[in-house]
Amino acid sequence: MCGRYATTTDPGRLAVELDAIDETEGDGRAGTSGYANYNVAPTTQVLTVVERHDREHPDDDPALRIRRMRWGLVPVWTKVAEPGVPVKGKPLFNARADKAATTASFRDAVKYRRCLVPMDGWYEWLVEPDAIDGAKGKAAKQPYFMANADGSRLYMAGLWSVWRDRSLPESSPLLSCTILTTDAVGELTAIHDRMPLPMPREHWDAWLDPDHPAPDELLRTPEPESVAGIVARPVSPLVNSVKNNGPELLAEVDGSAPKAGQMRLL
Repeated sequence: MCGRYATTTDPGRLAVELDAIDETEGDGRAGTSGYANYNVAPTTQVLTVVERHDREHPDDDPALRIRRMRWGLVPVWTKVAEPGVPVKGKPLFNARADKAATTASFRDAVKYRRCLVPMDGWYEWLVEPDAIDGAKGKAAKQPYFMANADGSRLYMAGLWSVWRDRSLPESSPLLSCTILTTDAVGELTAIHDRMPLPMPREHWDAWLDPDHPAPDELLRTPEPESVAGIVARPVSPLVNSVKNNGPELLAEVDGSAPKAGQMRLL
């Protein structure tokens, strides 16, 4: 699974890099510390990349667009809890890539609402049976941060949804997304048995195409070579609390990443 990640992506800069339209401008979410978020958790507003037609010119070619969405997909058929607010359900922040096409909450999005979720890297926790958490008297969990060794940005496959309160036609739609996960491969199996599904640049056109379903092979578990550049490093337990948020969360701590099969997976 992928329940925490880090991103230092500025949407304006991202739009320039990808020749995309920045649709986050003026949303007031930059905050006092810029756009960096070192401890992204479900329900947070996150950046996504989609490809859509212009509503006023639907016959024009689709364009890449940078949008902010709630991390935790809200299916279009979700009922209304109160005016403009959906019923709170299971936090759908991850979807299994091998089952999404046949799962009610995701199958419609798999066909026509696919996205990319840019990130610097993601966190996972590894149970270390020989280390005891003194406060809880249980086996300690060591957080690891998985990222490209060269520091380049990762783009993970995602799905998105548009939810509206049909009784309030003038209300703003709620955009939400989920990150697809797959079986971990290569050295990453030493940390966790699941990982986010990376989407290589050469597959973006097919993955983001708003007019056609994505080829089935894009949802399959990738070859180990595709994640060979991703390394895992142990980081501070500060990341355990979503209240902590700063570059210090990414600093490597003493210890070394285990080899595949060396430790029990969480």
